Formats: sequence, C-alpha cells, structure tokens
Amino acid sequence: MTEVLEVPAGEFKARCLKLMDEVRATRRPIVITKRGKPVAKLVPVEEPEPRREIFGCMKGTVTIHGDIIGPVDDVDWHAERGILYIGEDDDQG
Repeated sequence: MTEVLEVPAGEFKARCLKLMDEVRATRRPIVITKRGKPVAKLVPVEEPEPRREIFGCMKGTVTIHGDIIGPVDDVDWHAERGILYIGEDDDQG
C-alpha cells in the first residue's frame, strides 16, 4: 500500500507549490494536519483516457455497392406524386 505523507498546515502553507509538484510526480497523496489531526488530503488527479478523434473514426466501415453518383431509373418517388409522407395514398381522395 502507498505510504501517505502527513504535513502540518503551517508547513503546507509555506511549501504548497512544491508539495503539489511532488504529488503530481510521485502520485502519492499528502494528508494535511492541524494540531496533529487530518483536515485535508492532497491527491493526484486521475488522468482521463485520451479521447478518440471524431473525424475519421468511421473510416473503413462503409461499403459502396453500385453507382452512387448516377441517376436512379424506374423508381417511383413519392414527391413526384404529391405524397407528403409514406402511408398517405393519393388513391384515397
């Protein structure tokens, strides 16, 4: 188990920045005491996992079948018949 360093509040006040650097470097927490009783704990920050880049994350997952640029022939488009949404039937007038 990691040994916890205890530092009196007065010493912590005088050496605060140096102690913070030490906690970051050693990853060991420091307990700050007042009259011998623990009052606070200085702990290292948990480093988050690096985030994956969003741009390009889907690269290689799409497969193209056929011509995606040319016109589509012999397809009944609802918009050409004036149908606003699927399920609306122009024969039910």
